[in-house]
Amino acid sequence: MTVKTHLKLVILYLLILACFTHRCKSLCRFSSSENLRDGEIKGMFVFGSSLVDNGNNNFLDTKAKADYLPYGIDFPNGSSGRFTNGKNVVDLLGEQLKLPSLIPPFMDPATKGSRIVEGVNHASGSAGILDDTGSVAGNATSMNQQIKNFEEVTLPDLEAQLGCKSSESLPNYIFVIGIGGNDYVFNYFLRKTFLIVGLERFTSYLISSLSKQLENLYNLGARKFVLTTIYPIGSSPMVNLNQPNCGPCSQALNVAAAVYNIHLKSLVEDIKPRMPGSNFVVVNTYDIVKDIIDNPASKGFSDTTNACCEVKSAEQGGTGVSCERGGQVCADRNSHVYLDGLHPSEAVNIQIATKAYASNLESEVYPINVKQLAEL
Repeated sequence: MTVKTHLKLVILYLLILACFTHRCKSLCRFSSSENLRDGEIKGMFVFGSSLVDNGNNNFLDTKAKADYLPYGIDFPNGSSGRFTNGKNVVDLLGEQLKLPSLIPPFMDPATKGSRIVEGVNHASGSAGILDDTGSVAGNATSMNQQIKNFEEVTLPDLEAQLGCKSSESLPNYIFVIGIGGNDYVFNYFLRKTFLIVGLERFTSYLISSLSKQLENLYNLGARKFVLTTIYPIGSSPMVNLNQPNCGPCSQALNVAAAVYNIHLKSLVEDIKPRMPGSNFVVVNTYDIVKDIIDNPASKGFSDTTNACCEVKSAEQGGTGVSCERGGQVCADRNSHVYLDGLHPSEAVNIQIATKAYASNLESEVYPINVKQLAEL
């Protein structure tokens, strides 16, 4: 062996040693910004409730399930646990971002290894910002627990898959947070918390809790956030099914949603100085859905008040929310705003995802849209 060859081998050994010792950045598949095209996001991590859950509750002992028909009647894989007839907002956003596959649910035992490289969905139907919100339906993974699962299980696996620290890879992922409505429906109103705590005070507590959760994600490496407002829950079929002809009930729920949404927008403005390098999109699902309800024909809808599937009220032994297992379902799902008593149809989800991605209206997305967020 010549001196020159020996020197090359020594240098190669030292480079390999340095990479294993310091986690050489070139091993990180997604960390190097120069290797990313403009607008290329490598995946999504999802947190929230049933509006963005894609199957986690299938693995939980809870009444809040969507793993049976007619849920998923228009989904390619059938009843997957999504609380709609087809794709949910996360699926549709993933298509807009050109992600190669659907985001797998955390609770699925198969969600590990190479399957998590494009992201993981931690959302859980009936979950809330507050830990006890989801208990009304049985087990639900609260927002705090979702973040804990992300930190303790998902992140170590991701680091092993990508060969680098999460602080290097996570800026190339979008973090979707869709939560808050259940804290009003199943906590503030159902438990009559409103009798002892005013709406402003309760909302401030919610927003303060969410702020800490966002900061926790930021400290773990998250930089790109998509937050959804609460849509007009008072206009959903659930209200009339459980409280027929109760105008004040509908109004109270919609007022609560509107108050929360105002606070959420303020949160984004207040939190950025505490989270340098972070960027946010607030998707105003309230106005998007309300516009459909107020102007259905122009958006391609004809039924804004009834559930598309068969739903039993609380008086009938149901919840006013869930589709009856194997029950009847309307033929034209695209004409209905709601599939069940609370959750939008895929047609509405398409409208929300499309506007979230590309709208330039501040009334729909604030302060930028998802496409612009991806390009930052």
